[in-house]
Amino acid sequence: MEPNPVKKTKRNFWKLLGPGFITGASDDDPSGIATYSQAGAGFGLSTLWTALVSFPLMAAIQGMCARIGIVTSAGLTTTLKKHYSKTLLYVFVIISFPAIILNIGADIAGMGAVANMLCPSVHAIIFSFVFVVLLIVSLIYFPYKKIASVLKWLCLTLMLYILVPFLVHQDIGAILRATFIPQIHWDKEYVAILVAILGTTISPYLFFWQTSMETEEHGARMNRLMVDKADVKDMRLDVNVGMFFSNFVMYFIILATGSVLFKEGIKNINTVQDAASALKPLAGNSAYLLFAIGVIGTGLLAIPVLAGSVSYMLAETFGWKEGLNKKWHQAKRFYLILAISIAIGFVINLIGINPIKALIFTAIAYGVTAPILIAIILHICNNKKIMGEFTNGILSNILGWVTLIVMTAAAIALFVTM
Repeated sequence: MEPNPVKKTKRNFWKLLGPGFITGASDDDPSGIATYSQAGAGFGLSTLWTALVSFPLMAAIQGMCARIGIVTSAGLTTTLKKHYSKTLLYVFVIISFPAIILNIGADIAGMGAVANMLCPSVHAIIFSFVFVVLLIVSLIYFPYKKIASVLKWLCLTLMLYILVPFLVHQDIGAILRATFIPQIHWDKEYVAILVAILGTTISPYLFFWQTSMETEEHGARMNRLMVDKADVKDMRLDVNVGMFFSNFVMYFIILATGSVLFKEGIKNINTVQDAASALKPLAGNSAYLLFAIGVIGTGLLAIPVLAGSVSYMLAETFGWKEGLNKKWHQAKRFYLILAISIAIGFVINLIGINPIKALIFTAIAYGVTAPILIAIILHICNNKKIMGEFTNGILSNILGWVTLIVMTAAAIALFVTM
């Protein structure tokens, strides 16, 4: 009996989704959800348009990173070390390491706090500890294919946020106007939230993760002549779907908080638990539960990406054996860095570092490094010695340069608004 062609197409499509889909979904981590919630609560629907604008910019840069991984069979750190100044590489690592660790800490804190809201009898720190142990053991024990499969299914927890806005009455006309007609207020608070959204959606750690994951996904190659054009085509689909999914979810989080919290005058959301708590009396238990469960799911998805980025960066910088496709005894230093990164993120919560202030430092670090790294990625992707026949096309270069200009403007605006 021939398999149903529709089911076969769906199955093949799901198999095509990999690093790009996971990377896009992981961008909507608990700290990102807090940023989008603040955008909705503080400014209503007026930032909905940012989801449309940021999608092609994210897709362009992440697509370039993925292509670098496929063509060079090496992570972004290795490519930087081989073709650019090592001093520049060390600066990126020194700035990125604490920023990513603080991001992990904020995500662990958010997951623990939300789990505590769902089960008040268990302290948030205990929940955080359980999540940390679960993540470390899983990442060390299970092979890459199993991890990637689990991460892909965890991506679907983000679909919960698409349901939340429909639990309350919506003004479709107002939503459409806010989506397609940008509303920009030239005041300090509005500019700050735009910068925060850009910093959250276009983050340097995702560049490193995407490149390394493509190398893991497609396996090591002897030279670029062995690169299959079909792989590049499949990669583009994977990345575009992942970035669209990321922005789609971002859109609905802003819509949910903008149409519920903003209307009720609740305009200050500092954490994901603030957003979940505020939704409960206004949109009901269903919205509250969906929002809270989504935070836990996205945290379990995002933290491996964050910690993995640190491990890949350091392993490639110092020439250690690395890769989630290797067992513990084959890449001990790689896994040790991964475990330490998550553990330090947990300890940050124990010693009382404010996760919101930590995220401000993270935003500054990302804001400084993102434009420089984007410029280098553009240079790599236009270098025939590195990319061969797979250099950037006209559209990729246009979107890349627009992203560079926008992120540079955001970095400047960040310091001005501070």
